[in-house]
Amino acid sequence: MNKKLTIVLLLSVCCGGLAAMSFKAPDVRYKNLKVLPKNISSKELNSLMADDFQDALGVTCSFCHAQNADGHGLDYASDAKPEKEITRQMMRMTLGLNKKYLKVRHPMLTGSALVVSCNTCHKGQAFPE
Repeated sequence: MNKKLTIVLLLSVCCGGLAAMSFKAPDVRYKNLKVLPKNISSKELNSLMADDFQDALGVTCSFCHAQNADGHGLDYASDAKPEKEITRQMMRMTLGLNKKYLKVRHPMLTGSALVVSCNTCHKGQAFPE
C-alpha cells in the first residue's frame, strides 16, 4: 500500500510540474513579406489571408501563391505569380487611402466600416468591375 501511495504522489508531482511549465510555441518568421509586418503572428496572417483576401476576392490561396517545385502544396515565399505583386500594390494603395483620407493608422486591425479594404471594390470577385 505504501509503495502505491509513493508512486501516485510521485506521478502527481511530475504531472503537476509539467502542467505548470509554460510551453511557448516557436516564433514563426515568414519569408518574403514586403508589405505585411515581419513579426506578424500566424493567427493574424491566417485571418488576413482567409477572412479578408479569400472572402473579399472569392479566391483560394493558389490564386496568388505558386505551386512548390515538386507540385505538392504551395510555395508561399515565391514571387512566381504576378498576382502576388498586384496584391502587394493593392495593399499599399488601400493602406495609403486609409492613412491619407480616413486618418486610420492600422486599417487591418481596426475592423471599422469606414476603412477602405479589398472588399470595398472587389465585393467577392477576383476582378472588380
